[in-house]
Amino acid sequence: MKELREGAGAPIRVWEPAGHPMEAPVMEQAARVAGLPITEAVCLMPDAHFGIGGPVGGVIATRAAVVPALVGVDIGCGMLAARTDLRREALDGRWPTLRAAIEAHIPVGGPGIKGSWQDRRETPAAVSAAWEALEPRFRGILARHPGVKASPAATQLGTLGGGNHFVEVCVDPEDAVWLMLHSGSRGVGNRIGSYFIARAREQAQAARRRLPDEHLAWLDEETPLFRDYIEAVGWAQDYARTNRRLMLDALAASVRAVLGRDFESAREAVDCHHNYIQPLGGGRYLTRKGAVSARAGEPGIIPGSMGARSFIVRGLGNAASYESCSHGAGRRMSRGEARRTFSLEDHARATAGVECRKDAGVLDETPGAYKDIDSVMAAQSDLVEITTTLRQVVSVKG
Repeated sequence: MKELREGAGAPIRVWEPAGHPMEAPVMEQAARVAGLPITEAVCLMPDAHFGIGGPVGGVIATRAAVVPALVGVDIGCGMLAARTDLRREALDGRWPTLRAAIEAHIPVGGPGIKGSWQDRRETPAAVSAAWEALEPRFRGILARHPGVKASPAATQLGTLGGGNHFVEVCVDPEDAVWLMLHSGSRGVGNRIGSYFIARAREQAQAARRRLPDEHLAWLDEETPLFRDYIEAVGWAQDYARTNRRLMLDALAASVRAVLGRDFESAREAVDCHHNYIQPLGGGRYLTRKGAVSARAGEPGIIPGSMGARSFIVRGLGNAASYESCSHGAGRRMSRGEARRTFSLEDHARATAGVECRKDAGVLDETPGAYKDIDSVMAAQSDLVEITTTLRQVVSVKG
C-alpha cells in the first residue's frame, strides 16, 4: 500500500497490483473525491478502474454527508456463493444440459421486460411472497418521493440482469461443487440511485457549491433528503440480497432437475454486498463503490472473470483500508475497447473448458478485458487471506 496526498485533500491509499498500474484517469478521479470538504480518506483497491464520479473499486470515508453517485445505481450489488454436498463427477458430461436448465429457471438479460418474469408470463410463488414482504417499505419511499417512479421491481426480483452479472457452477480443489452468482437491485435500484443523484445535484446547484465533477454532489446528514436516501439505499440492499437468495434457490432447482434427485445446496454460504453505504458512527460513513467488507475473520467472495479463478476469502481487518478488499479482478479496458480488441477466437481460447456463451454479445466480458486476478490477489495479501479457490465450469451471463 502507498499513501498519497493531493494538496490539502484527504489521503489516498492505493493497493496497486503488479503489472497493472493505476491509470491516470483513475488517480485523477480519486484526487477529485479526496478534495471534497466532506472526505476523510479514499482507498483504491487493486481492482480499481474508471467509474462515474469516482473509481469503481473505491472505498470512500466521509463526514456528515454521503455522495449518491459514489454508491451508484446498482445499489446492493454483490455476490452469493454456496458449497454443496455434490462432487464434480455427479455432473460431469452434463454441463451443457445444466447451463440450459439454469437459463430456463432464471431470467437473464435486461433492462425492462426482457430478463424479467413478465416475459415468462408467470411469476413463481416464492418470488411473489418475497415481494409482498418488500413492497410496503417501497411504497413508503414512493409516497415521499414519487419521482423515483414505480418500476418492474416485482417482476425482476429473482432475475439476473446483464453486463457483468453472472450465475456460475464452480468446483474447488477437492472437487466439491459450488453455486455462485453476482447480481444486485436490478431496475429499481437504478431508479432509486438515479433519482437521488439528481436531487443531490439540484441541492448543490441551489447552494452554489463549486464541484470538481457534478457527480460528486453530496447530501448533508442533517437534511430530510439524506435520511430518505439512507432509508432507500437500505431497502435496495435488502432487495438485492433477496434477489440473490431467490436465484440461489432457482440455481439449486436447476441442478436438481438435471440430476433427478435432491442434494444439500448450502452446506456453506457466503453473501456480501459491494455497492453500498456503511455507517461508521459519530457522523462518519463509508461508501464501498465496488469493494467488499473484510473485517477480521469475515468471509467474502472475490470473483475472477469468465475464464479465471475465483476466491473465497477471510478478512484480516486492515484498518488502513477501512477493513475492505477488492470485489473482483477489475476491468483493464472499457467494454468498447474490449469489443474492438478481442475476436471470437480469442474469447473461445480464454474460456476453454467453461460451458458459457462464446458469441459476440459477451466479448466485452471476455477474460482479457479484466486484470490478472492473481496479481490482484497478491496486491491485497494484507487485506484478506484465501480460504478456497474456485474454478468455474458453467458460466451464465445475460
